[in-house]
Amino acid sequence: MTRLLSSLRARLLVFVLLAILATALLQAGLAYRAARAEADQIFDYHMQQTAQSLRAGLPQGLATGVIPVPAEEQDFDFVLQIWTLDGVQIFGSAQRAELPQRAVLGFADVNAHGTRYRVYSVQARHFVIQVAQDMAVRQRMAGALALRTALPIVLLAPLLMLLVGWVVRRTLAPVAQVQHQLAQRQADDLTPIAEEADLPDEIRPLLRELNDLLRRVSQAFDAQQRFVADAAHELRSPLAALKLQVQGLQRAPDAATRERALERLGAGIDRATRLIEQLLVLARQQASATAGAPAEPVAMADLLRSAVADLAPAAGQCGIDLGLAQTDAAPVSGHPEALRILVRNLLENAVKYTPAGGRVDVAWRAGDDGLELCVEDSGPGIPEAERERVLDRFVRLPDAPASGSGLGLAIVRAVADLHAATLRLDASPTLGGLRVRVGFARADGPSAQR
Repeated sequence: MTRLLSSLRARLLVFVLLAILATALLQAGLAYRAARAEADQIFDYHMQQTAQSLRAGLPQGLATGVIPVPAEEQDFDFVLQIWTLDGVQIFGSAQRAELPQRAVLGFADVNAHGTRYRVYSVQARHFVIQVAQDMAVRQRMAGALALRTALPIVLLAPLLMLLVGWVVRRTLAPVAQVQHQLAQRQADDLTPIAEEADLPDEIRPLLRELNDLLRRVSQAFDAQQRFVADAAHELRSPLAALKLQVQGLQRAPDAATRERALERLGAGIDRATRLIEQLLVLARQQASATAGAPAEPVAMADLLRSAVADLAPAAGQCGIDLGLAQTDAAPVSGHPEALRILVRNLLENAVKYTPAGGRVDVAWRAGDDGLELCVEDSGPGIPEAERERVLDRFVRLPDAPASGSGLGLAIVRAVADLHAATLRLDASPTLGGLRVRVGFARADGPSAQR
């Protein structure tokens, strides 16, 4: 039974049909009771009219007291007796019933000779007229009348239940069609499900959410496939270089050559390690973007101070002035780990491409239009025609002064997209190099709950 009620259609049918059955039984019971009461009123009315008709004019035979009634014709539904005011019965319609001599005017229930009667008594001049009916006969006739009234309701209930079952099946037919569409799909088919024109309004939002889920899963699969293809392409060159360096190490004729080969091999391993780390970071950001993890308030000022402190030693070795120009206390709604990766990549890129003795400024500003992270350096910058292209994965400028994987700004872009932030690259008006600005909505703004 529990498994049956797990179906929406079965649950709806069971509860609706039970409601119809209960309503039909209740209505039949009320109709039966009302018909019984109405039948009693009709019988009382007939008794009253019979007595009143005799009161208007008594038969002539009552003067002699002789009105012969054959015994075989005494099976009446109503019994009639007439008494004088002295208690002498002068007429009786049936010998089988003898009502008490003393009568209560109006209606009364009387027991006589083991039978219960409904009696109506009325006084007419010097007589008392009594009209009686056997209660067993009355109840039998009233019950038959009430049953004829309630029986159609009971008989129509199954027809109504069949009609409701047909309507429920017809109404939920679009849901069955959607189920059929899903059942016929292959595992890699993530195209949206077609919305039927007659789909119920209660199911349509669910189907739209399902299509939105399929869209996100499709995007995740596409991103995964692109990532695997790009990773395989980018890892091929470092691995080939490492193989050549190992072969060069094996062919080294002397210790000095072997030492240089070991240095090149170590540097190649470091580059491959850095590339793999960047690929894993990019994969995590893509997974976070498609998973829709909830955001939380992040103190960007503290995060920037920590990132600058971590990179200060490396910047100091190159004589680069790395510092915080402005740190407002406004928080941002986002993902702490992703924002930490964004800041670190921006600072690492700025330090990497800034020449010795240069300068890198970091600022976190809160304005009326929102929040902005700004990182600018005194390096060579990026030509305006190339600024959009360098945001793609594995794209590096041919004349770039430093080696890299071309993933730093791509990761920054992925994190910015995750936070619905705007990413802009332009020339620094004060330092002359590249300026990267990332604009966020305030933590209490309409986009903060994204």
